[in-house]
Amino acid sequence: MKDNLYLDVHILQTLPPSCVNRDDTGSPKTAIYGGVSRARVSSQSWKRAVRKDFLDILNDGNRGYRTKKVEQLIADRIVSLDSSINQEKAQKLADTACSDVGMKGSGKDVLFFVSEKQIQSLAKAIIEAENEEKISQKERKKILENAANISPSIDMALFGRMAASNTLLNIDATCQVAHAISTHAVSNEYDYFTAVDDCQDQDNAGAAYLDTNEYNSSTLYRYATINVREFAKLVEANEVKMGIEAFIEAFALSMPTGKQNSFANRTVPDMVYVTLRSDQPVNLVGAFEKPVYANKKGYVGASVDRLVNYAEKVYTDFVEEPEAAWQVGTNEENFGEKITMKKLPEAVWTSVNSLMQ
Repeated sequence: MKDNLYLDVHILQTLPPSCVNRDDTGSPKTAIYGGVSRARVSSQSWKRAVRKDFLDILNDGNRGYRTKKVEQLIADRIVSLDSSINQEKAQKLADTACSDVGMKGSGKDVLFFVSEKQIQSLAKAIIEAENEEKISQKERKKILENAANISPSIDMALFGRMAASNTLLNIDATCQVAHAISTHAVSNEYDYFTAVDDCQDQDNAGAAYLDTNEYNSSTLYRYATINVREFAKLVEANEVKMGIEAFIEAFALSMPTGKQNSFANRTVPDMVYVTLRSDQPVNLVGAFEKPVYANKKGYVGASVDRLVNYAEKVYTDFVEEPEAAWQVGTNEENFGEKITMKKLPEAVWTSVNSLMQ
């Protein structure tokens, strides 16, 4: 049995002209790395894409809601559990409970991450507390805090929860996601476009509207890591396998939806490299500190070569070889088991389960 176990996912993925993640001015996000400008997709953007894919992969009971309407969800559940409580009273009970336990911030509505099982638990606790005549405010708050902390959903256990008004409700993320950056230098470009009025007069040949879209294209390096043992402590036993497999599938195949209708940029990875490590997580982005230049293999082939060579150096000079490794989309010698994306999640889980025994 390994005391520590980390699941590292490395992905190389090419995006055509696109703007999947914009800054406050509408421009594709960028970052300076290795002294040059790179295309960038924020970790928050890709985590949101993963959670959206979870809608199709996981059932309702294994997913959470990040919402400003947590009181409404609890109130609706109160009414469904106790028909003697009408909607108006249920809403007041839920509002009071959420304020008391710190599921609001400084009197303002904030997004709060809550699981389906926590909604059920909180509704039951509120009903029981309402029917209990001899209960102190301190005891009531403790009951509600316990109800709000039971059974985190898979996505909550992966990405964590922060409650500024009550740190007892905080859940440390067991998954870290890096900002994706291009392996090469990138300059944003502009698409000038016009729109014509379908019903305009025949003697008017001008455009009814004109504007520009900013975009870029890139080969991205993407990385995420999961502390498997910590994840297993937070979720129920039957959800560990479910969560590991769901994350691998969703992280590899999801796509942020920014400007998707304008660019139709939904691609799949060019390479997926997954490792299990017992020493520490290892982000291999250093392979691209010196920007890649396209060769006869293009940016993808050159980036694969750079990643493989850098990983071998890191394993030789700094850290141990992975406990297990898999590669999808390539056939690099001594770089992990060659496998298809469809079979990857189950293969990884089989090794995870074995190393955790």
